[in-house]
Amino acid sequence: MVRLSMCASGKYSSRGPALIPRMKTKHRIYYITLFSVVLLGLIATGMFQFWPHSIESTADWGLDRRSVHDAPLVRLPISNPIPERGDLSCRMHTCFDVYRCGYNPKNRIKVYIYPLQRFVDEVGVPISSTGLSREYNDLLSAISDSEFYTDDVTRACLFVPSIDVLNQNSLRIRETAQALAMLPRWDKGMNHLLFNMLPGGPPDYNTALDVPRDRALLAGGGFSTWTYRQGYDISIPVYSPLSADVELPERQPGPRRYFILSSQTAIHREYRAELERLKEENGEALLLLDKCSNLSQGAASARKRCYKGQVFDYPQILQESSFCVVLRGARLGQATLSDVLQAGCVPVILADSYILPFSEVLDWKRASVVIPEEKLPEMYTILKSIPHRQVEEMQRQARWFWDAYFSSMKAIGMTTLQIINDRIYPYAARTYEQWNNPPLVKWSSVNSPLFLPLIPPRSPGFTAVVLTYDRIESLFRVITEISKVPSLAKLLVVWNNQNKSPPEDSLWPKIAVPLKVVRTKENKLSNRFFPYDEIETEAVLAIDDDIIMLTSDELQFGYEVWRELPDRLVGYPGRLHLWDHEMGKWKYESEWTNEVSMVLTGAAFYHKYFNYLYTYKMPGDIKNWVDAHMNCEDIAMNFLVANITGKAPIKVTPRKKFKCPECTAIDGLSLDQTHMVERSECINKFASVFGTMPLKVVEHRADPVLYKDDFPEKLKSFPNIGSL
Repeated sequence: MVRLSMCASGKYSSRGPALIPRMKTKHRIYYITLFSVVLLGLIATGMFQFWPHSIESTADWGLDRRSVHDAPLVRLPISNPIPERGDLSCRMHTCFDVYRCGYNPKNRIKVYIYPLQRFVDEVGVPISSTGLSREYNDLLSAISDSEFYTDDVTRACLFVPSIDVLNQNSLRIRETAQALAMLPRWDKGMNHLLFNMLPGGPPDYNTALDVPRDRALLAGGGFSTWTYRQGYDISIPVYSPLSADVELPERQPGPRRYFILSSQTAIHREYRAELERLKEENGEALLLLDKCSNLSQGAASARKRCYKGQVFDYPQILQESSFCVVLRGARLGQATLSDVLQAGCVPVILADSYILPFSEVLDWKRASVVIPEEKLPEMYTILKSIPHRQVEEMQRQARWFWDAYFSSMKAIGMTTLQIINDRIYPYAARTYEQWNNPPLVKWSSVNSPLFLPLIPPRSPGFTAVVLTYDRIESLFRVITEISKVPSLAKLLVVWNNQNKSPPEDSLWPKIAVPLKVVRTKENKLSNRFFPYDEIETEAVLAIDDDIIMLTSDELQFGYEVWRELPDRLVGYPGRLHLWDHEMGKWKYESEWTNEVSMVLTGAAFYHKYFNYLYTYKMPGDIKNWVDAHMNCEDIAMNFLVANITGKAPIKVTPRKKFKCPECTAIDGLSLDQTHMVERSECINKFASVFGTMPLKVVEHRADPVLYKDDFPEKLKSFPNIGSL
């Protein structure tokens, strides 16, 4: 710059006499000097404005906007203490001080980021060979711009060091640990959060960060079941740098050119040999890619994959396959998983003991297929057994997982903090649906249908609504059994027989709660769900007049489960809807399965609000269909609740069927030969009216604690739960 200004000044003075009048030497020197200063200022401004910024010069996440170069230098004496290796027994209630978080109206933790410092050893060698990486800079910037951030250390609940430990390969283990121990608020790592994506190193490649860290939480990529502290650590994805460099447009779910694709380049030779064998057996359905040997190494070659001389663009080629293989490498966590999700390809994960990213809140069964490594030879057969419709749903879910939780360091950081926030404020935590349901498939009305916080109801007890026709003996037995339930507040009998009067008052069982009989004008199944004025409690137990096998313990437990989940249907026998590929339509399944999408309302708890919806807001002609066919009112109620809430029902206790020893084929409507066929027709009819399939499939059952354990009966709250 000095030479440039001298040149400019010399040029000006040599031509000066020809261009301007001759002036005094001292004036000429003054103007030349002024012009040179202005010129230098313009040059300097341009260079700083347009010169490419390095990662260090953009490290401005702190409120004071300091760069790494401006950060103070801290020397680490060799005698500095080293933290403990890491307490594997740590849990939130033992190694995290929740009292630092305290109560705040927004139910949000406050996160403090330590000021930038450059740590070096006694001879001036940095503790990291890379300094502050671009990824960690983006992460700290995201936190500082979020609602979690505070610059007041006294208000902080969680502390994030500005020491970059994302990649263990770049760290000096001992010195990094000493630097952590020097942090002012370290306190044996209490309430400190470290982010690491590439743990371990050769030859063993530990699945957790090797830096001693005391009690600090670890958000790690590549945890195994041996190193992951359940409910304490957070498993995070390994960020793929291609996410920032390559934009893949979202592709509609459906069949792809290839059925299975493997794109990893550094997999074990035994796995590659097995994949090659699968390729030979299944031909063009499987594409097995490897690195391109004829391309020079560099950024360009990292975005290419080859098969027998044919070159493919990566990760674009991933969008051409339905399933993409994600095998373990030297580390369990692989950046390939992120690339696969971005492509909307269903990941097939073969990495035994791997803790999937954010598995604490994400339901990976909806977006991936996890296969044991020993089952690799059977992979093709396993994947072929998955229905096409389910594959499409998984493709859609995979892409949404990437968009919401994997797409950037900001997404990864905010998801991690939200998980910790949900642990500390569980009453304000996100629900399963909020974590796992893409916004595009949520109904605008999918929220609490009660328009209230989901808390136990104020009105105590429940009202039992018994639908009956003329089975007097069975009805009286049901009333007698229900009256033994401690939480019963009222019993309402819906008399559905217009040709016969109910028994005289003196003949009814004597019970301790009010008993009311309501006579209907028409014999309709929908009468059981009418919003009768006599129902004063929020909880309703719909029960048939032949359900004499449920014990009072089962009914009381079902009610208490409903109190915790008042927007759900809570019932006993579960049923399932299945897609029949041969017939191309839905099928009703009543056999014993591990999955449930409906519960029978022959005995089920629900909020009385759904009586109003069933009676006055049921879509289309569903209510008339039910009354005309004298069937499927329970399926209709399951459709209604699932559509409004977006949630599955809750099955309680192990009971699978209602068995009525005294009932005959003439008495039992459900035993009619055409009953099962009609129920399948109902599901297809209702799905057509709703315009979608709202039923949610779950593998879940609520049972009382200790009910099967070998403990004295007096220690159990619900000893008489009954059998299948």
